Amino acid sequence: MRKVALTVLLAGVLALTSGGVAIAQPGHQDGKDRFPATINLPVGFQPEGISIGKGTSFYVGSVANGAIYRGDVKTGEGAILVEGIPGHAATGTEVDKRNRLWVSGAGTGTGTVYDAKTGHLLRTYTFVPTGTANFINDVVVTKDAAYFTDSVNQQLYVVPIGRGGRLGDAYTLPITGDLVFVTGFNANGIEASPDGRTLLVIQSNTGFLFKVNPKTGVSRRVDLGATLLTNGDGLLLQGRSILYVVRNQNNLIAVIDLDRSYRSGAQVATIENDNFQVPTTVAAFGKFLYAVNARFGVPDPATAEYQVVRVDAFRGH
Repeated sequence: MRKVALTVLLAGVLALTSGGVAIAQPGHQDGKDRFPATINLPVGFQPEGISIGKGTSFYVGSVANGAIYRGDVKTGEGAILVEGIPGHAATGTEVDKRNRLWVSGAGTGTGTVYDAKTGHLLRTYTFVPTGTANFINDVVVTKDAAYFTDSVNQQLYVVPIGRGGRLGDAYTLPITGDLVFVTGFNANGIEASPDGRTLLVIQSNTGFLFKVNPKTGVSRRVDLGATLLTNGDGLLLQGRSILYVVRNQNNLIAVIDLDRSYRSGAQVATIENDNFQVPTTVAAFGKFLYAVNARFGVPDPATAEYQVVRVDAFRGH
């Protein structure tokens, strides 16, 4: 990781740089900044997913036991909202417009929905029968449905959202077309276009990005030229075109500028930070991004320290 000052380049220069430009952001906090540059999570928490909620709240799930931590990006303070349970797990998370927290259940084959204010469990969905290999990795919520990825099985799990926000029964949507699962960890992060008509899915082991039809499951590879997003994890789409791709083991966030059809795009920047330690997912608040350090591979995860790291959002356009 580079330890240099923030580099600001004109958008025209970015457009001429095929591989993008590295934006290395120092790990210290500006004394005039009210928002902390790093936020400590409970020791041994083992985080994976992060979401921004109402006000200045954020939520992080624990892959170790499914606990949910709610914190404040302004004060850096927080507490456990949902207590962990042995055998449970939480990976990707998202807060919807009705202040419900959706959580992917990793290898448990489940997805859960909580009241983001109280932590009350609203519903649990079992997507995969007990004993069947799976890894429910990430979730995105549109006005019509919630979509969960499975890194082991070539399919999405869909929870319809009806009138008044009513939660429907889940069903399986097979993925067909260009996205073909191979040995290793496949579909990971998922995002949706603002109108909900296109899903974006990253395949971690190949580094390919795909657009997926949320009704049919037909996928098409997004043309990124020679760019590969290997180790791609969490996705975050800002506006219609700027996609952030967290590349966990690479300790960086790739910035992709997509065309309006989501058929092609180009990497225009990478975001790096001294404090990144295998970041997995990212959420946005104002002019900032917040990435959670999963620290995969530490000798003793149960006693390790974990943080949420704040970086500046891409401002090339």
